[in-house]
Amino acid sequence: MPKITPFLWFDNQAEDAAKLYVSLFPNSKITSVDYYPGEAPGGGKPGKVMTVVFEIDGQKVTALNAGPTFKLDEAFSFVIDCDGQAEVDHYWNALTADGGQESQCGWLKDRFGLSWQVTPRQLIEATTSSDREAAGRAFQAMMGMKKIDVAAIQAAFEGKA
Repeated sequence: MPKITPFLWFDNQAEDAAKLYVSLFPNSKITSVDYYPGEAPGGGKPGKVMTVVFEIDGQKVTALNAGPTFKLDEAFSFVIDCDGQAEVDHYWNALTADGGQESQCGWLKDRFGLSWQVTPRQLIEATTSSDREAAGRAFQAMMGMKKIDVAAIQAAFEGKA
């Protein structure tokens, strides 16, 4: 069991966020929901969801409902290792739905404010290639994208863009 677990602060949407995440990723589940036993700063009321512990494809995560004092931001993100455009599209569309926001270079924020990097293996292979000129073309193509377009990355890598 890993000794380090991501711990995410939400205003009051921890359970909704956990339900979305476990619905999107294989081998995922909510393992526990705990409730405030008494009043707490940030709006904690007896019987209200305090923490939700869940696994995303085996990675343990804890989500806390603690009020609006702190917000999630791009300084922390989860990276989704995708294989091909269909997987990119699946995760991108699901995580930007219902108020999520596209960013750049494969980054997005979901409707809860959590940042994600939807990263196809083909992008990593192209941008880390030993052919530095081709890698540079692929990197420059990525810099102009929001959602990663695998075919466009490959075309740039091959010098066909």
